[in-house]
Amino acid sequence: MLRPLWLTENYPPDRGGMAQSCDRIVHALRTRGVTVDVAHVSRRHADWRVETKMRGKQISCPAAEDPSHTLNRLWNLISHSPADEAPTHVVAFGGTLPLLAGPPYAAWLGLPLVTLIRGNDFDAAIFSPKKSDVLRAAMQASARVCTVTRDHAARIAALDPSIRTEWIPNGVDGRAWRFFPHDKEEARRWRSEQVAAGRRVIGLFGQLKQKKGAMFFLDALERSGLASQVHLLLVGDLDEELQTALGERFAATVMPFRDRLDLLPLYAACDAIVVPSFYDGLPNVVLEAAALGVPLLTSNAGGMADFLRNGENAIVFTAGDEHDCRRAIAGFARLDDDSLRMLGTRCQRLVLDELTVEREAERYIEVLNATAHVVRPRRSAQGEGS
Repeated sequence: MLRPLWLTENYPPDRGGMAQSCDRIVHALRTRGVTVDVAHVSRRHADWRVETKMRGKQISCPAAEDPSHTLNRLWNLISHSPADEAPTHVVAFGGTLPLLAGPPYAAWLGLPLVTLIRGNDFDAAIFSPKKSDVLRAAMQASARVCTVTRDHAARIAALDPSIRTEWIPNGVDGRAWRFFPHDKEEARRWRSEQVAAGRRVIGLFGQLKQKKGAMFFLDALERSGLASQVHLLLVGDLDEELQTALGERFAATVMPFRDRLDLLPLYAACDAIVVPSFYDGLPNVVLEAAALGVPLLTSNAGGMADFLRNGENAIVFTAGDEHDCRRAIAGFARLDDDSLRMLGTRCQRLVLDELTVEREAERYIEVLNATAHVVRPRRSAQGEGS
């Protein structure tokens, strides 16, 4: 029986794409009979708490100013678990603390370590003087390193050929994630009230931080001379610079983060979703938009290059290339509505066939089964030294 100990800094009630992905994967594994004990380190937790869930436990770990205090307290809980609740693996998912804790916990428990590298874990950490060594140590200690993009898998293997990588892209539940008539009606009402006649709506959703290229896209849109044909819908976290840049330069609506299902009418209101990232993993917003048939205008960063093809199922430009971005914006403006919808339909078929949450979960189960035999000699964690 598989029972991974799942270490993460990204899990509900946290928001954002990584928390959403973590929740989706854990739920899918539990649904398929895997018992998952989630240890969630977060400042949102006021008290230490262990709760029994369907097929597993949730350990709420308040994040202290001193990370070593948090991780030592968590080790106390883990090391005193009953024998019938012993984990079979240690999984490090998302954030510096899981990468830091994964290798020693796995060694002390005599268990295989599986490290799940999301886009930001690699891109931000590999060039960070403070985080690079933590990332490399976690990867080198892992029985398997799973990535959401082919590019990250290749770059990790190039750094150290002894690291065994596995490419497992994000998935989406197309049966539950779909438009209902009231979503489309709410979208039509919003457009009639907020969007000038003749303008197309381009949506930017999520944590619109520097790597996501939102400012880059605004500059390219303005220089394309086509801003007057567009209404921007920005939903999520915007920094002050981005808010200021919008100013009076663009017709735009800005909304704060919303619960996932509350986003459906906003997706339905968009003629395209833009993801202009400089570098990335495989953003959930890409899969969500695609599963709904909403056309995509994206860079070729990260996992987007694995599936999106310019002119076939999306409008794609070279990451960080403003000239190519302006070319893509012009292409979007030239396409008639039927041609634009056809791009969305083709991408929808691909995602619903190949990037399902079922396939995602099955591939993680295959990794857990394949690494179950990788057992280290267990060393006593108590009674050594004084």
